[in-house]
Amino acid sequence: MDGYAVEPAAPLVQSSELLGFPPDARVLIVNCDDFGMYDAINAAVIDSIEQGIASSCSLMAPCPSAPHAMRLLRRRSEIPFGIHLTLVCDTAHYRWGPLTAKEKVPSLLDDAGELFIPTPAGRSEFLAQARLDEVELEFRAQINAVADAGLTPTHLDFHCLADGGRDDILDLTMALAAEYGLAVRVWLEPGRQKMRQRGLPVTDNEFLDSFSLSIEGKPARYAHLLRELPAGLSEWAVHPSVGREESQAIDSGWRVRRTDYEFLTSPTAHELLQQEGITVIDYRTIQRAWVSAPGRSAVRLPAQRRSALDSRLP
Repeated sequence: MDGYAVEPAAPLVQSSELLGFPPDARVLIVNCDDFGMYDAINAAVIDSIEQGIASSCSLMAPCPSAPHAMRLLRRRSEIPFGIHLTLVCDTAHYRWGPLTAKEKVPSLLDDAGELFIPTPAGRSEFLAQARLDEVELEFRAQINAVADAGLTPTHLDFHCLADGGRDDILDLTMALAAEYGLAVRVWLEPGRQKMRQRGLPVTDNEFLDSFSLSIEGKPARYAHLLRELPAGLSEWAVHPSVGREESQAIDSGWRVRRTDYEFLTSPTAHELLQQEGITVIDYRTIQRAWVSAPGRSAVRLPAQRRSALDSRLP
C-alpha cells in the first residue's frame, strides 16, 4: 500500500549522504509548522523564512487562516511548503473542522461532532476509532484543497500525531505521497528504519519539536543545539508566531511561538549557522530523492485531481 518498493540501503549510509553531502556534513531542515492556524502565525512564518533561518513551512488546510496563508504562498513561489495533515483541533474555543463533509467522516469526530482535541486522552480515543478509509478521504481533501489553489507542496507531515499516530495511517500517507510525488516527514522509530531500508532519506538524528523546549533560556538552548549539531541530516519543527493579542487570546502556547520567532529571526541565529558551517536545506531536496527512488509506484490520481500538481512536479 505504501507505493514504494523495498530497496535495502547500506545501514551505515546517512540520509545526508543519500542527498549528496559528505559524511561529516551537518545538514539541517528548519520547518515552521502550523502555517494557516491564525494570522499572527502566518506573519511570523513568512518573516522566519524570508528574514530568518527557517527554510520551509507546513500548511494546515482546514484552519481559519489557511486561505490567507495560501494567498501568501501564491505571491511567494520561492517558499517551499508541505501539508500539515490535520485530524485534530487544538482548542475548544478556536475551532476548525474537517474539509470533508462531517457525515462522511464520523469516525474522525468526537461525541459532539467535532474534531478531537489532542490531549493524551483525546489522541488515544481518536486513534482507537478512526477508520482508515475516512482518514484517506480527509487527507485527500486537504491535499486537493492545496492543489486546487494552484500551489505545489513538497511533502506531507502530521499535526499533533507523530508519524500519523498509527502504522496504517503512516502507510496510507506513504501511498498518497507516491501518488502526488511528495516526500513524507518520518521521525519516529521504527518508521525511520523502514524508510532507510527503502533508500528514502529521513532525519538521521533526534527530531526537535520546539514545544519540547523550555521557554526560559530558549535562545541559549537553541544556540547550544546549533553548536552541538551532529553530522548527518537533522530537522527542527519550529512554531513561530509574532505573539500579538490574537495569539494570547486563543493560543495557550503563544509564548513558545513568540520565543521561537525571536530566535529564528535574530542575528545570532544567522551568525551561528555561518560559524558552525551548518547547511540549511528544505524539503525540495528530500522530495527529489523520494520521487526518484527505485520502485516508486506508478499509481496516479484521476486526471482532474492531479492536473494542478502535474505541471509543477520536479
